Amino acid sequence: MKNFVFISPNFPASYWKFCAELKINGLRVLGIGDCPYEELKQELRDSLDEYYKVGNLENYDEVFKAVAFFSFKYGKIDWLESNNEYWLMRDAKLRTEFNITTGFKDDDMDRIKLKSGMKAYYAKAGLPTARYHLVKGYADAAEFAHKVGYPVVVKPDNGVGANNTYRLKCDDDLHFFIDHKDDNVYIMEEYVKGHVETFDAIIDGKGKPIFESGNVTPLSLMDVVNNGEDSIYYIVKEVSPKIRDAGLRTVEAFGVKSRFVHLEFFVLDADQEGLGKTGDVIGLEVNMRPAGGFTPDMYNFAYELDVYKLWADMIAFDTCTVPTDRPRHYCAFVGRRDGHQYVMNHETVMAKYGSRMKMQGRMPDALAGAMGNLMYVAILDTEEELQGFFRDLLAT
Repeated sequence: MKNFVFISPNFPASYWKFCAELKINGLRVLGIGDCPYEELKQELRDSLDEYYKVGNLENYDEVFKAVAFFSFKYGKIDWLESNNEYWLMRDAKLRTEFNITTGFKDDDMDRIKLKSGMKAYYAKAGLPTARYHLVKGYADAAEFAHKVGYPVVVKPDNGVGANNTYRLKCDDDLHFFIDHKDDNVYIMEEYVKGHVETFDAIIDGKGKPIFESGNVTPLSLMDVVNNGEDSIYYIVKEVSPKIRDAGLRTVEAFGVKSRFVHLEFFVLDADQEGLGKTGDVIGLEVNMRPAGGFTPDMYNFAYELDVYKLWADMIAFDTCTVPTDRPRHYCAFVGRRDGHQYVMNHETVMAKYGSRMKMQGRMPDALAGAMGNLMYVAILDTEEELQGFFRDLLAT
C-alpha cells in the first residue's frame, strides 16, 4: 500500500475530498495539521488512516518529526503534498529530507516560487514577460522605474497571491514604499496593460494534461486586495487556443509532472511596446497547485465532473477518464465586501439566481482579503447571462 502524507488537509475546507478519493483508490492517507483531531470535519476524519497533530505547522521540526513518525510506522513515504501555495517550499524541503521522488524538491524552488526565477523558464517556453528588477534601494529602483516608465508594480519575489503587491505611480510612491517596506526581497516590474487568464490542469507523470480548464479575472487582484474592492472571476466553458498553447508550453518548460497546476498569464488589452499587440499572451507566474479558494468545486460545477477524483486517479493510476460529452457552463464567482450598500440585497439575489446558485455564504477570514466577505457561485450558460450576473451583484 502506498503512503500519502497530506499536509494541512483541513484547509481549504473542501480539501478533505482529495483525501477521500485517495483512500477510495487504495492509498494510506496520513494527515498532518495543527487543528485538534476532534475539530476536524467528520468527512475528513473518515478519509484519513491516521492524523498527527502538531502544535504549529510553521514549526518545521515538529512537522519533520510527524513525517518521521509516519515513515517509521508505515515505511517509505511515496507522496507528500499540501496542494497549497503557502506550504510549497515546506513540502519541497520535506521531500528532499525523506527522498520522496514524486514532487518538487529544494533544488526546484527557485524556478517555481521566485517570480524572478520564473522568467528564464517563460523565455524557454517562448513567452515574453514584463521587464523586472530586484529592488535594493531607492536609487536602483528609481533608475529602473524611469527606464520602463511609471506605473510599476512591486511585490515579494517569493510571495503568495497579491499580498504586499503595490502599484507605484511616481517617485513619491517609490519613496514611501522604500521607507516602509519589510525585509522581503521585492521584485519590481513594468506595468502590463492586460487582464489575467489562466490555464489550470491536472498533469500526469509524463507531463501531459488529463484535465484542462481555465479562468478569467476581469479585475486586478492587486486592486481587490489593496482597495477592498469586490472580487470576481469565472471558469471558462472552453480554454481559448492561445491560452492552452501557452499553458502547454509552460508545463513543458517548467518540467511539470504529476501535479495540479494553476498557470497565470496576462492577455494584453492594448498594444504595449516591448511586450506585444492587443490579445497577445504574456507570462505572469506559475502556481504548482490548484487554484485557490473554492475554484476546484467551481470546475466541478462548470463541467459536471469531479476533479478531486480525477486528481486522485492521477496519483494512484497516472490516468483518469474525462467524459467528452458532458455539459459545460460558465461558473462565476462574486465576493462582496462588508460595509458596501448593494442595489440587490441577499434575498433579491437569491430570488433571481437561486436556481443557478451552487454555493453562497461567508468566506473564511484567511481568504477574505483576496476574495471578499460574502461569496456567491453560480452557473450561467451564455456570455450575456454571465455579464448580467456580474452587473446585478456588483451594482451599488
